[in-house]
Amino acid sequence: MRWFSLLCLLLVVSCEKQNDNYWQGYIEGEYVMLASPYAGQLQKLHVRRGEQTAVGKPVFALEQESERAARMEAEQRMKASEARLENLGVAKRAPEIEALRAELKQAQVARQLAEKNLAREEELVKSGATSRLRYDELRSAVDRDRARVAEVEAQLRQAQMPVGRDAERKAAEGDLEAAKASLAQAAWRLEQKSVAAPVTGLVHDTYFVEGEWVPAGRPVAALLPPGNVKVRFYVPEAALSSLALGKELQVRCDGCQAVVAKVSYISAQAEFTPPVLYSKESRTKLMFLVEARLEGSNLRPGQPVDVTPR
Repeated sequence: MRWFSLLCLLLVVSCEKQNDNYWQGYIEGEYVMLASPYAGQLQKLHVRRGEQTAVGKPVFALEQESERAARMEAEQRMKASEARLENLGVAKRAPEIEALRAELKQAQVARQLAEKNLAREEELVKSGATSRLRYDELRSAVDRDRARVAEVEAQLRQAQMPVGRDAERKAAEGDLEAAKASLAQAAWRLEQKSVAAPVTGLVHDTYFVEGEWVPAGRPVAALLPPGNVKVRFYVPEAALSSLALGKELQVRCDGCQAVVAKVSYISAQAEFTPPVLYSKESRTKLMFLVEARLEGSNLRPGQPVDVTPR
């Protein structure tokens, strides 16, 4: 009986030592949730749950009729602004210039006639044959016709010289920049209705089917890149001194080979271990959360694992 008791004691000590050499944990994934900032009906879902997708591959597309119409409208506004600016960059068309020249000739004839009438009236005023009031009226008419001639001459010079329309050109340039900004905004909104994979990874899940209405900002699919898989485990305070960022660990699970992981996070505060994975004895202990990134592993989120130092 003595040897049997000694054997049992050795087995207990061996088990306790084994328990001290590994920590229990589980695999967790950091998912990339793909969503559109705008609401719409799901027209096309290009991926399925469980398949691999490459970066840049289309994932889903929402209805885009309103956004296409807005972009087309913005394009037409930009073209109109460009045409207006181009028109202001050259002199007016020949028919417009000829019309101003004819108007200038009429104004000059009217001014000459008014000056002749004023000269005759001036002689009559000196001889006392007419009143001063009539003379003043004709002098005002001369001043008016002279001002009209000067006005038409200025219009003709402005029509023949593009640099004389700087204010209009600056306003047209501002309108063109605003039209370009509106077009860029409309194009961006249209692009947001079609979402492509930003990374290569596994399609973990899809949350809508084609034809359903997708609210703004609601994820349509979740991707799990290979580099976003990590192991989370808890260690007692006494084991913290043996861990450091970048330290390599071995991760084992039932029916799989050990894989290498590197410590990427060590909690600064102690906490109770999750009761779902641990025994009653370990639940009552304060432990420190540690995370480690896996290197080339096929382990899946939620899978329980054992972690040992390497």
